[in-house]
Amino acid sequence: MEALLLGTGLLLGAYVLIYYNLVKAPQCGGIGSLRGRTAVVTGANSGIGKMTALELARRGARVVLACRSRERGEAAAFDLRQDSGNNEVIFMALDLASLASVRAFAAAFLSSEPRLDILIHNAGISSCGRTREAFNLLLRVNHVGPFLLTHLLLPRLKTCTPSRVVVVSSAAHRRGRLDFTRLDRPVVGWQQELRAYADSKLANVLFIRELATRLEGTGVTCYAAHPGPVNSELFLRHVPGWLRPLLCPLAWLVLRTPKGGAQTPLYCALQESIEPFSGRYFANCHVEEVPPAARDDRVAHRLWEASMKLAGLGAEEEDEPDEEPHLEDLRTLSALSTPNPKELTVSEPSSPGPQRSPDFSKVTRRIQVKAEPEPQVS
Repeated sequence: MEALLLGTGLLLGAYVLIYYNLVKAPQCGGIGSLRGRTAVVTGANSGIGKMTALELARRGARVVLACRSRERGEAAAFDLRQDSGNNEVIFMALDLASLASVRAFAAAFLSSEPRLDILIHNAGISSCGRTREAFNLLLRVNHVGPFLLTHLLLPRLKTCTPSRVVVVSSAAHRRGRLDFTRLDRPVVGWQQELRAYADSKLANVLFIRELATRLEGTGVTCYAAHPGPVNSELFLRHVPGWLRPLLCPLAWLVLRTPKGGAQTPLYCALQESIEPFSGRYFANCHVEEVPPAARDDRVAHRLWEASMKLAGLGAEEEDEPDEEPHLEDLRTLSALSTPNPKELTVSEPSSPGPQRSPDFSKVTRRIQVKAEPEPQVS
């Protein structure tokens, strides 16, 4: 009996140590009021993204939920308006696996939203599931899509300085090794998926490093954020159904809640006086050193050049895209990004509150529509 009690005590003690050192997340502070500011959070219909959007909304920001599923995105926007008491939470369609959808989202956003103060790239996948594409789906969703979206929205970020870009990365970047000869090749099998996921997270860290260099002095700062081990859909999405009843209790014990996972991304988006750390990697709300492969400026620059090609960006678009889309191209791009072209890309709340209608008065040039198949890097 004594041995049993001793063993139980040791297990409880070990769990307390694990909980307070690995599981429990520090709470984000930062800017208290975000009234008058606009934030975009990708993948905000559930998990970390939804908790991130909720905190931004509670602080008064206008929050755009950029999600692939219209049904889930609109439901999340309704929930967040109810929970935050902030009516300025809206849904806009975005599928990061489709470059045409990314361009459509950017065109719709730039034509309807006068501000962009915070851009948080939260959406990501850890497996291809049953989807089979002619490109590296993990790299496309986790890196190339966010790369293109950042590029298209940069002019608006620059007009709203000080502004920030946050990419949700992972400690898995430490296992990443970019092979530029096969960067965009399709991923087959779970072993390749594990490698591709780590590579995409390494790409996140290198992208932020290079972006910070290019944005120095502009007032736009950027950060890579590791949310920690989180009990979210990303963890359970591809777990076999028969295994979930066994893993769920364990995940509840040793993984953070989505709210806990949102703290470091929120820290990077809101904490004052971290501008000197632009381009760095954060975990548990503080700067963390990365391995040599994640701070290689030569590789970061090479990845930038490869990402330009993968995103379908030509040399004429590399410096800075014009900010306002042409009305005709907006309609074309919206049709490309939605299953039914008659559907609206933007979903505003129906209840009374501040509304914004699209402003097409600042027309500068046409946006070139990239047709499928989409470009690859050799």
